[in-house]
Amino acid sequence: MSQTQISQLVATLSSSFSGRLLVPGNPGYEDARKLHNGMIDKHPALIAQCRNTADIVDAVKLALAQGLEIAVRGGGHNVAGRATVEGGLMIDLSPMRGIHVDAKKRTARVQGGATWGDVNRETQLHGLAVTGGVISTTGVAGLTLGGGIGWLMGKHGLSLDNLISVELVTAEAKVLTADASTNADLFWGLRGGGGNFGVVTSFEFGLHPVGPIVTGGMVAHPFAKAREVMQYFRGVTKSPPDEFGAFSALVKAPDDPGAKMVVLAAAHCGDLAAGEATMRPLKAFGPPVMDAIGPIPYSTLNTILDAGNPKGALNYWKSSFLGELSDAAIDTMIDCYARCPAPMGGMLVEHLHGAACRVAPDATAFPHRAEGFNLLVLGQWLDPAATPACTAWVRETYTAMQPFTSLGRYSNYLGDDEAIDAAAAAYGVNYPRLQKIKAKYDPGNVFHLNQNILPKA
Repeated sequence: MSQTQISQLVATLSSSFSGRLLVPGNPGYEDARKLHNGMIDKHPALIAQCRNTADIVDAVKLALAQGLEIAVRGGGHNVAGRATVEGGLMIDLSPMRGIHVDAKKRTARVQGGATWGDVNRETQLHGLAVTGGVISTTGVAGLTLGGGIGWLMGKHGLSLDNLISVELVTAEAKVLTADASTNADLFWGLRGGGGNFGVVTSFEFGLHPVGPIVTGGMVAHPFAKAREVMQYFRGVTKSPPDEFGAFSALVKAPDDPGAKMVVLAAAHCGDLAAGEATMRPLKAFGPPVMDAIGPIPYSTLNTILDAGNPKGALNYWKSSFLGELSDAAIDTMIDCYARCPAPMGGMLVEHLHGAACRVAPDATAFPHRAEGFNLLVLGQWLDPAATPACTAWVRETYTAMQPFTSLGRYSNYLGDDEAIDAAAAAYGVNYPRLQKIKAKYDPGNVFHLNQNILPKA
């Protein structure tokens, strides 16, 4: 697109647009185009930083009139880089981070550009929370629309299970509300169907009493003890209370990238005495070489992984669900991680149980409701020269783990080089129904820069 054409786009929007319009060369453009994953390097022709719903409507209308591809940026955390586009229009919601908490009704209205750190800060003023991301800079929109794995899911379900209503701008630039009684089919599809149906301007969540102090943190063990620690983790997760959430990880030591260790991270969102009793065996096992589990503000708990996931680091991931964490699966993980070249790479096993698994697979678009584990092979590094070795390790490790994985996949962890059937694996039995909803609300597949659902009548 020529500079003249770009200038014309800006002129068309600027008369009524209340946000910022950025084109290459403008102050702020370079920062706005960059996502959390430093591997992503695309240059939108125009970035529309929206302040309100009317701005989003105008941006969608412009894209439709000009035939521009649309990318929608909420928090910009998605590893696949779906929030940006080369030569098209990025609708950037980052200025829209407003949150209104109704403590009496225990609800929160959250704008589409907010992060989970924003949400926790506001809701915890009232001792309330909703299941959110375990990294505070994660965007509310992407995490919720794709699922919403977090510390509270055993007790309160996934993020999407707590949705009451959604406002969005459709592919026809219309503003709709979707809830259990209005546009109910769309509301069903938004709870797990990702960004396929429009630009979500705001979410209404139900909140729950949580904290402000909970029990949580991490314990670390030497890598040589990885097998017995992960077997212990398997036992801990067999029949835990709903208030308890845990994952295990093979990671590099933060003070020595050459050293590896095994970490158990856990949280208990209930009574502090019950949390202390639940965590006591976890703290005693081994014993660990580092014990950082104890009373902690809920908001702080959701920041303890932030430093290990800095913006701009190069990331390449692959992920699948595990039906069980067998000895063979554990041994394969340890063997693969012993060869990990990524200085910040890891292998993460998240446990799903409780309320998140008591929902029927077809009650929402998110179908993965069986109790079990989610495996994430996470390549992360800073030096671009390390990219070939690090991405190769992720692929080889993921292939080695295939005998232990199930067909289902978590859409929020899918990378940008997945096979054509990745969306079907992410949406499972609900994919045909999602295709019909897509055909109704976005028959032209305007919103296709996502884990795309192909419209089908």
